[in-house]
Amino acid sequence: MKYFFRSARVALALSLSLCSFAPLRVQAHVGNHPSVHDTVAGIIERMKKEMTAEQLREVTLPQVEKFLTAKEREILANEHITFKVNVPVRVTVLHDAKLANDPFWLAERGFKATGVSVKEGKNVYDAWEKDFPAGEVGLGVHALTGSGNHYLISLAPKNAGDKIQVTDLYPGNLRLTEFRSGVEPYVDQIDVLRNVPAELAGQTLIQVDSEREEDARLVNVFRWTQYPATEKPDQIVLTWSDDPKTTQAIQWRTSTKIKNGFVSFQKKSEFNRFNPRKPAKVAAVTTKLETPTLLNDQVVHRHTAVLRNLEPGTTYVYSVGDGSDGGWTELAEFTTAPAGTKPFSFVYMGDAQNGLDRWGSLVHQAFRSRPDVAFYVMAGDIINRGAERNDWDSFFYNSADIYDRRQLVPAIGNHECQGGRPRLYLEQFALPKNGPTTIEAKRAYSFEYGNALFVVLDSNLSAKAQTQWLEEKLSHTKATWKFAVYHHPAYSSGGNRDNLEVREEWVPLFDKYHVDLALQGHDHAYLRTYPMKGNQRVKDTKTGTVYIISVSGTKHYSQAAHDYTEFGMTNVSTYQVLDIQISGNRLVYRAYDTEGKLRDEFVIEK
Repeated sequence: MKYFFRSARVALALSLSLCSFAPLRVQAHVGNHPSVHDTVAGIIERMKKEMTAEQLREVTLPQVEKFLTAKEREILANEHITFKVNVPVRVTVLHDAKLANDPFWLAERGFKATGVSVKEGKNVYDAWEKDFPAGEVGLGVHALTGSGNHYLISLAPKNAGDKIQVTDLYPGNLRLTEFRSGVEPYVDQIDVLRNVPAELAGQTLIQVDSEREEDARLVNVFRWTQYPATEKPDQIVLTWSDDPKTTQAIQWRTSTKIKNGFVSFQKKSEFNRFNPRKPAKVAAVTTKLETPTLLNDQVVHRHTAVLRNLEPGTTYVYSVGDGSDGGWTELAEFTTAPAGTKPFSFVYMGDAQNGLDRWGSLVHQAFRSRPDVAFYVMAGDIINRGAERNDWDSFFYNSADIYDRRQLVPAIGNHECQGGRPRLYLEQFALPKNGPTTIEAKRAYSFEYGNALFVVLDSNLSAKAQTQWLEEKLSHTKATWKFAVYHHPAYSSGGNRDNLEVREEWVPLFDKYHVDLALQGHDHAYLRTYPMKGNQRVKDTKTGTVYIISVSGTKHYSQAAHDYTEFGMTNVSTYQVLDIQISGNRLVYRAYDTEGKLRDEFVIEK
């Protein structure tokens, strides 16, 4: 299992000189040939035209390799990573031994296995090398299966005494360092290599992006959803894209046969089944959601409506449909945020990700046991494979009749970023666009509910790029309670899985402005820290922040001992209920398992 982190160091300008290595110049994709991304997209479309659905689902690596044209093979073998060197070099590709002959281009382009290997834990990288003259060097895609750990790259001068200068490195987020014990081989992870062979020690290491391992996945890429869209609206979900007191965003799905969407709504207090008043009606914005690798339901329509000028603290009933007399769903309801300070409760959950049917049992248990909660916070890794809509379809199916009644407040985890940009996440959820201008809209946002501020951050991206905005939100609020929601933990429940950039960039602000709770995910082992300030345990919650990690799905990790751990447990899926009480300004926190058994609790008093 790979652990994904975005580090502040990723954002450092590549023009900085690292160790004795030459400066780099950032370069985007160039050339008259299609990119790897476009080439793979073209291959997928050609496969769909020339193979049956059954063949696509069962296609093997040899079949895919045989299917490629000569031009496609050339691009996949040369254009994944490119750079220029000033002197002749010996390039060593450290290839995940589990992949055997995948990718095809190593042997095809004359790389030779040296017998040297790098071993780290259960991972073994076999060394393959080839000499290149001064000039441009191009390396191919990681694997057509998309599996294994992304290969590593080490450079040594061919001639003794030559000093290597690397320029025009593509992709631009890659960087150089010395290949030595303790080095981080990936730009997006903090895991390190400690067993560096003497043959490679001291060479120039190109630190690569682990998330690009699936750039050319053509085997096991086609999917089949158990829950295809129909003409009847489903996947109805409430989110906020603006002020929770006066607005409500509602999203749903239909097949492409339905061209329009509407929301019919009115105050619950004015609804009378026997003497009904005419409800208000708002048109939705309808867009196509396309998933080219989904065989049985490639294109669906997503409908999004935002209701405005609502009254605070008011329950409304609503229905969605196509506007025809028989095209409406059964009534559901939502409640707007209160105008003033009133008690409220919410549910927080860590990673759902795997076993979404079992997770569905947990979230329904939460809804049955605490129907009074106002909304649900999910701290990332909502699903396992964020670029595959069948996973999202399973998530919506298993949360049916909950998120159409209680608002969902999501954060982005690394699994939403499968393949890079979390496109399906961003296209399926209407969220506030009030986040930092330094990153893409909706990836970080904030809102106030009652006397509480919620700041949702994206720990997959540079934390530093969000720091100024975070401080503005924390410094300008008058909220009594402050919550930070993000995925990668500042204080890990496992081994070496702390997000160091979060500690460096965000934790000082949590200390300065006294964030009460940091609600995290990622580690799949439950953790509650002591109150922390300045990376040290402090005596109480009046001065320190409590950091939580929870997991609501079925995948669990082991837990390491840490001096900041006040309570931890493993192999337990939980949901957390947080009650904000006005009398005495108390927060009561309780964690429950799937059976509703209380597993952890504490109280914060202001």
